[in-house]
Amino acid sequence: MKANYHTHTWRCMHASGTEKEYVERAIKNGLKILGFSDHTPYPFPEGYSSGMRMRVDQLEDYANTVLSLKEKYQKDIEIHLGLEVEYYPAYFEKLQRLAATYSVEYFLLAQHCMGNEIGEVWSGAETKDPQVLKRYCDQTGEAMESGYFTYFAHPDLIRFTGDMNVYEAEMRKLCQRAKACNMPLEINFLGLYEGRHYPNERFWKIAGEEGCQVIFGIDAHEPDAFSRPQVYEAAEALVRKCGLSLIETVEFAKPV
Repeated sequence: MKANYHTHTWRCMHASGTEKEYVERAIKNGLKILGFSDHTPYPFPEGYSSGMRMRVDQLEDYANTVLSLKEKYQKDIEIHLGLEVEYYPAYFEKLQRLAATYSVEYFLLAQHCMGNEIGEVWSGAETKDPQVLKRYCDQTGEAMESGYFTYFAHPDLIRFTGDMNVYEAEMRKLCQRAKACNMPLEINFLGLYEGRHYPNERFWKIAGEEGCQVIFGIDAHEPDAFSRPQVYEAAEALVRKCGLSLIETVEFAKPV
């Protein structure tokens, strides 16, 4: 791989290792571009914590740490500062203003929950309800069309086990919207490594038929994630099987 834009830090409460360890392991394994995109803080109402993202008061340290490494390792690797972001309309503008304060370069779209998260459905929960699937596709479609996201991380996170004709129809519309927005879709290495319900071959077959661009994302939650050639080989096999158009690097969307 030349580039990975999907890298976490300990601040999300479910990753391990130091940022320096991630950088040095990426260099050792030949990457030329490394983007940090930890789970974004969100300016939720006081008293609510999602338990899987950095706090708002940690964003400054996150930015300073990544930018310091960017300078220190500039001769060895190109480092960028990003965030993995759900599209939550009620809080999105506040998040944009917060991110701009710390010179965040890019957002990766990753819709872990519906609506605005609080009291809502977890996207990875198994469901047979067509309305949940439709809500996921509509909300992420709106996000892609906003122009603020660089690519769509694990777009097949939604775990729909109902009528597969409904699944195909909704996901085809999602892929068509991604194609129209020139939005790359991520084949997620963490899902491959852990044997999760994604990457979903059914989804990627549709993406191939619709001519979507795809990119690999390591979704690194530990430094060892950069040293798993078998995962890369499995992702390449999926690309070949589904006739996908693979890209190595991306241009960042308009400033956050």
